[in-house]
Amino acid sequence: MFKKLAVILVLSLSISAYAAEIPVDAKLDYNQGIDFYKLGMYERAIESFRSAVKTYPDYIDAYYNLGTVLEYLKQYAEALNVYKQVYIRNPNDYEVIYKMALMCSKIEDYAKASEYIKLIPSSSSYYQRGIELAESVRMAVDLPPQKPSNPVSRISNLPGVYENILSPTGVTADKDGNLYVATFSDNTILKITPEGKRQVFLKSDLIKGPISLASDSIGNIYVSNYSANNVVKITPQGIASVIVSKVDKPYGLHIEGNMLFITCQGSNSVLRQKI
Repeated sequence: MFKKLAVILVLSLSISAYAAEIPVDAKLDYNQGIDFYKLGMYERAIESFRSAVKTYPDYIDAYYNLGTVLEYLKQYAEALNVYKQVYIRNPNDYEVIYKMALMCSKIEDYAKASEYIKLIPSSSSYYQRGIELAESVRMAVDLPPQKPSNPVSRISNLPGVYENILSPTGVTADKDGNLYVATFSDNTILKITPEGKRQVFLKSDLIKGPISLASDSIGNIYVSNYSANNVVKITPQGIASVIVSKVDKPYGLHIEGNMLFITCQGSNSVLRQKI
């Protein structure tokens, strides 16, 4: 979740001049913020990071981690203001620029989100995420969300039974009402449109024993590959990639904000992964 975990107890000759000039009090507050976060004491973590940047206003890592905690708590407007402090001090931090665009989209400032997305160059590893976010923003602008008094899910209008699906396991849906079904023995992800049309969304060597599916706010689908011991992400365009490897028998998936939770049957544990 955090960009850097500073440790001030052991110093080496490799520490940068930037780190060397940070006051000790600011470093102490920063590390305390890390500790509070690990304990789930998020408000205390926020206080510590704010104290660190108050002591040292150019403490970029403290700003970043403060913004990350605020984002995790869904305080998007505040997170945006904090990320801006990183951008002011490092205009080439494209991860932060992407996060600024994402925060703008969360508070429905789509015009500003588009402006930030355009600042991400094609050479950046965040360029593809920017493209995906831009598509989400475009759809939000072109099709503003409606708020009927009695909202009805588009999925509820689908026919009641889908037959002849080979060993169906996980199921999820995207924001457009498309249904996705994992077929364990066929190593396939099916897509069923709101009109009931069935099609193969993905059949790939990367899909091996799919169990659970989950979808995020911009339409990416996540697959727990029980037989391959990994988790695969599939973009709305059908591009698949392994995002978590060496997971011992991954089973259930759940997405909360920018965090993916994975139940691991082989290790009797739950793994948390930032997405």
